[in-house]
Amino acid sequence: MPAVSAPEIPRPPSSLGRSVRSTWTYTLGSIVFILVVLHFMLLSFAASDFTAKHDAVSGLLLFVLLLAVALQVRYCWFLQAGLGGGLPRTVWTVAMLVTSGAVWVLGLLTSDAGWIAAIPLWLAVSLVASLLPKRQRWLTVVGGVLSLLAFAAIRHYWLGQSDPLPHDAASRMLLIYSAGMPLLLISSLWWWQVVVELDRHRLMAGELAVAQERLRFAADLHDIQGHHLQVIALKSELAERLLDRNPEAARENIHETRLIAKQALEETRSLVSGYRETSLEDELENAREVLTAAGAHCELTLERLPAEPAAQQALAMTVREATTNILRHSEATHATITVASTKGGVTLTIRNNGLNGTPSSMSLTAGTGLLGLRERLETAGGTLETTMDTGHFEAQAWVPSKGTLA
Repeated sequence: MPAVSAPEIPRPPSSLGRSVRSTWTYTLGSIVFILVVLHFMLLSFAASDFTAKHDAVSGLLLFVLLLAVALQVRYCWFLQAGLGGGLPRTVWTVAMLVTSGAVWVLGLLTSDAGWIAAIPLWLAVSLVASLLPKRQRWLTVVGGVLSLLAFAAIRHYWLGQSDPLPHDAASRMLLIYSAGMPLLLISSLWWWQVVVELDRHRLMAGELAVAQERLRFAADLHDIQGHHLQVIALKSELAERLLDRNPEAARENIHETRLIAKQALEETRSLVSGYRETSLEDELENAREVLTAAGAHCELTLERLPAEPAAQQALAMTVREATTNILRHSEATHATITVASTKGGVTLTIRNNGLNGTPSSMSLTAGTGLLGLRERLETAGGTLETTMDTGHFEAQAWVPSKGTLA
């Protein structure tokens, strides 16, 4: 049986969201629970047989069954690779199949073990099959069915032992759940694979939203530089032609070129620093779209907006920086953005959950991140306060305003 290498101890990838990792925990817990219940019943039967007979074969059967149970439960962690995700290191698969096969063989040597001894190998085959590609998966399941038929045939035709189907409810439940184990594993891993794929698309949507914002910024920069550079090139060419024929006109064009270059530099600095005139409403709506695309439910509440353009620009810059911090430093599933009028100004409050780090790790370097934002707000007469509690982060910006817009 070909083996595909995989990590020895799979762990949830850090790129997966917290809810996706929780889904894997629930999936793994369900599979392990059902497997433990089935093996508990098998161990009960084996223990009863050993208690009644106290022979070496029954004792060895009970010991090997315990070892097979431990290996199968441990093997469940490798199922995180997903349906057809590939087998772990060969030693794990071989150890599990060998111990389960040993139970299968020992079951033929004791008449009281009966059909119970064939179930561990069937469960082990089901676990291996779920990690194989589709064609090999079903061939492996067929091999497991053949192992059950071979066990019954050997007991009946070679050993002269025949075990009728059990009549008690516990044994019937053991048979039914054991028979359906491949379908249970395949459906569970299929659902887990769907969840991982949805989370991957969620991350892609968030990255596309950020890329869209970068393209918007690039377009604004192009509008500024493209126009001014074209005018500078034309006036420089004109000044060069007039230099000999009309020095005064050439001097005037050179002077205009210098003014245009200075204006372009100022507008570029304003754009990079966030001081260029920006619509606060557009920034708020853009923040909601970006956070929603990243998988966070965003509630936007607008009571009043400041009337002054400078105050709007300061809050728009705050919204942009806070949104970037949420995307970079959290796995937020819920965020709220509120703009409300307060005494002497307007307050912007942004709160999110899913915090991954501490405020000290959130780009608190001079000129960038929250520290740079605080300095800019203070320059405009405003303030910025940040708080963190139980995985929630809140940024509250206040700017002075003499009036508000409905």
